[in-house]
Amino acid sequence: MNETMICAVGRVATQPVYREPATGPSARFRLAVTARYWDREKSVWTDGHTNFFTVWARRQLATNAAASLNVGDPVLVQGRLKVRQDVREGQNWTSADIDAVAIGHDLGWGTSAFRRGGAKAEAGEEGAAGRPEPNWETPVADSAQGPDGPDGAVGPEAGDASRSAQRTREPAAVT
Repeated sequence: MNETMICAVGRVATQPVYREPATGPSARFRLAVTARYWDREKSVWTDGHTNFFTVWARRQLATNAAASLNVGDPVLVQGRLKVRQDVREGQNWTSADIDAVAIGHDLGWGTSAFRRGGAKAEAGEEGAAGRPEPNWETPVADSAQGPDGPDGAVGPEAGDASRSAQRTREPAAVT
């Protein structure tokens, strides 16, 4: 299917509106995308034309967007572009909607902290309750060797000696 996929970079113009109809969660907000250009005569950056898009999010993306986005946040939105034309009260109206696939904060303007959300995180927390968190830290040296390393060696060579001994071991022959 031929669809027009776009990536729009702009700011959240309206607070996301969250709904939970029978078809599943849905959220929408307006995105303002303003072109900027360098004005050589004034030697300053100048705002150009602003385009407004209505961004639609569905399912888990809708839930997360409603919980994460506020007016003025710089965001990136990727999705399908849909241009609609209506006649309202005798006037022709054209609107551009983005059916979002992905939404994220623009980290060029600040920081953001990621938190897992929704049903998957809750199920993962219940399943992980019985398992300890893996230890990703560097292991502490063997206490039998002491601080000086094997054979009383001192300094960085002490640890290197035990590591090189481990590397040079050959596998046992299997018959």
